[in-house]
Amino acid sequence: MPAATEAAPATLDAPLRVAVIIGSVREGRHGRAVADWFLGTAADQGLELDVIDLVDVPLPLAMPGWGGTVSPEAAAALAEVSPRLAAADAFVVVTPEYNHSFPAALKNLIDWHHAQWQAKPVGFVSYGGLGGGLRAVEQLRLIFAELHAMTVRDSVSLHGPWSGLTEEGTPRDTAVCEGAAEGMLGQLAWWGRALRTARADRTYQG
Repeated sequence: MPAATEAAPATLDAPLRVAVIIGSVREGRHGRAVADWFLGTAADQGLELDVIDLVDVPLPLAMPGWGGTVSPEAAAALAEVSPRLAAADAFVVVTPEYNHSFPAALKNLIDWHHAQWQAKPVGFVSYGGLGGGLRAVEQLRLIFAELHAMTVRDSVSLHGPWSGLTEEGTPRDTAVCEGAAEGMLGQLAWWGRALRTARADRTYQG
């Protein structure tokens, strides 16, 4: 497992840095369109948004043992993504639901990192089928709890993306979805600022 990457400290009055992670790498995915809609909704919330699209993060599945040396391929991918995760004050995970769970590429990103998630809030935008991706979200909550991250209660759930999204990738039920996004972002921002202040005051013992 690679060592944690230290982020430059942010001043407490700086905009909250939110990494938006697109978890699907499947061809023909809806993830990019869903993320773009969410980014438009979040654009006026006073946040500093950084989009991490896992299509552009070719992390290998094989990991070194504890204390082992990562491969050149892994080192290159980690050099791109790890500092961005470390610099984030909060995360929003955009995920579909695959077979009652979430994509392998997303789990791979999570497993390659540890300290980068600690003492930071995580929000979710999910999509897929009648359940709107909620089963994927509930599994992710368990995983992030193990990594000492704090998942916010409210999430954005897009049911039936094949029929619920327009050709441009925006939800047909705009008012409900935008209201859900604003509610989730409000909780994420509250926890993000509170935990950023706490981390600046005292190193988290995770």
